[in-house]
Amino acid sequence: MKILIDENLSRKLVAHFEGHELAVADPLFDVLLTLDKNLPYQQNLDSVRFAVLIMHAYSNRLANLLPLLPACLEALETIQPRQVIRIGSNPSR
Repeated sequence: MKILIDENLSRKLVAHFEGHELAVADPLFDVLLTLDKNLPYQQNLDSVRFAVLIMHAYSNRLANLLPLLPACLEALETIQPRQVIRIGSNPSR
């Protein structure tokens, strides 16, 4: 599975997705991994073939993202094209 990491995520996160191919900008990816919780409302995702995995964390610091990793890896096992899955809770600021 090829995962596109959104620019809003820490590049250090890449090392924690062992067994998955991560790309910075490849049009042939299966999942977009992002922190942008508004993406489904800002973009028409009906016409895309990839899935979206949204991480809800306090910040994009690696320390805030790592606790969400087990749920992300689990979601990657079953995620389907055009599906949007949210991981974590919506942080309050």
